[in-house]
Amino acid sequence: MKIITIRSDYCYRKMMNVAPAEKENIYREELMKPFEFKWKCIGIPLKADIAGGFDVVSATGMNGFYAPTQIDRERESEIEQISDDTFWNNCEKSIRDTLHDFEKNGIKLVKQDYVFTILLSDPHNPMTMMTGDYCGDGGIPGYIIGTIVPNEKSIQLLPVALAHETNHNIRWQFMQWSNQITLADMIVSEGLAEVFAAKMYGEDKVGKWVRETSPEILCKKVKPLIRDNLMINDFNLLSSYLYGDEIMAFRGGQAIGMPYCGGYACGYALIEHYLNKTGKSIFEATVTSTEEILKNVDDFWK
Repeated sequence: MKIITIRSDYCYRKMMNVAPAEKENIYREELMKPFEFKWKCIGIPLKADIAGGFDVVSATGMNGFYAPTQIDRERESEIEQISDDTFWNNCEKSIRDTLHDFEKNGIKLVKQDYVFTILLSDPHNPMTMMTGDYCGDGGIPGYIIGTIVPNEKSIQLLPVALAHETNHNIRWQFMQWSNQITLADMIVSEGLAEVFAAKMYGEDKVGKWVRETSPEILCKKVKPLIRDNLMINDFNLLSSYLYGDEIMAFRGGQAIGMPYCGGYACGYALIEHYLNKTGKSIFEATVTSTEEILKNVDDFWK
């Protein structure tokens, strides 16, 4: 098994003292190009055909990352905070330990090569303000990205988010992604990832996307909304159920009355219920189909 770590701190340091056009070139070629297949899968080209067009650079703000032009001397202290070898080793260890744990539990992984990096998030970006100081992206097998506003807490907890993202990376090696993906698929996937991270690092480490939904809100508001819409497969609409009105307003999505990241909280509770009811391990559950999981949790919705 091979994990290729792209040290973003090295790239950011190169970008600090060069002209804007050169910053973009370094960003594209050294930081984003190793993930080119991932971006292609979600319709983001490495470089737009026309100047100012949509590509990995223009997409940075949508995701809460610093744009290349923002990487200057003002970012030096943030770059310094993610330049420690121990920090990178801890992050890579989270990914490697997750992959090895699945293999030790009888799950033969399809992918053996993984590309990983960490991107700096802009704390003033609306998306970052909603998602928090640490997050990640691991939906395309073989590619894992951590995101961070560096501080003592986020540096400590980013490996937890990376365990979550690596769980996604594993599940989607066994489940076929298509334009027919349903809300049920998504809440199961998010629930599995967060339950796995909690089992690996402790339930006190669950992310704000789960922690900030109270049991009362979950039962009275979130579960009824999701139960009645499990089979929708319009990706923009199911994102509204997953992320909630606050985040989707920033993305131009439809308000449906969903609290912040209600779908994540619902998925977490659903998977806990499934594991407790069936006695299955989180490793078995991660490679179990959505349909099979849902067959065993009818009583969850009552």
